[in-house]
Amino acid sequence: MPSSCRWLLALHSSGDGLGVAVQALGEPGAPPRLARFDRGRALSGALLDCVESVLPADQWPQLGRLAVATGPGGFTSTRLTVVMARTLAQQLQIPLDGVSSFLLMVPRLAPPDVDRFWLCQALARRGTVAGLYGIDPAKDAAAERAVEHRAPRLFPPEEPLPAGVHCAISHDPEADCLELLRRSQGAAAGGLEAPWPLVLPHYPTSPVEAP
Repeated sequence: MPSSCRWLLALHSSGDGLGVAVQALGEPGAPPRLARFDRGRALSGALLDCVESVLPADQWPQLGRLAVATGPGGFTSTRLTVVMARTLAQQLQIPLDGVSSFLLMVPRLAPPDVDRFWLCQALARRGTVAGLYGIDPAKDAAAERAVEHRAPRLFPPEEPLPAGVHCAISHDPEADCLELLRRSQGAAAGGLEAPWPLVLPHYPTSPVEAP
């Protein structure tokens, strides 16, 4: 990678594995560098090394924008990448786009000829996390078409899911990192502000049980 370029870095750890992607900022057609890492519980000690293997630390000052998946996802893994992205954005004073991990799945999981559908993640003994999504037919293929009608929340076992089309989520860190890049490139091209303090991890379930 030439040292004169400004980079867009995307991080995704809300599902199975860590996805890291880098692309020249302002060049959505440029080939990205993309990697997936399966570190499991060791991610906390390996995150920096994983990111550096895709974009060396001496090039981090050349970042011009960041993007991160905010969940729903694992409490620890999601928090790690969100905290790292927030820290880099604060230190470098650059925009940070935070995007729901469920919304990132919509382009590849949307069933055909359905206006709205529920993306669902079953949790053992806790219920189902579900959000309502759709594809806006009024927008062309180059525009942002995925729509989140209702943010994901936990439906406990005693609460039935709303009627409608239900689709199980499917984690793909690499594909969803590419979608992160695409959305962030679009936000940058549109001159959209993305203040880092507004980007927080999304936890539909509490990491601790209520007393």
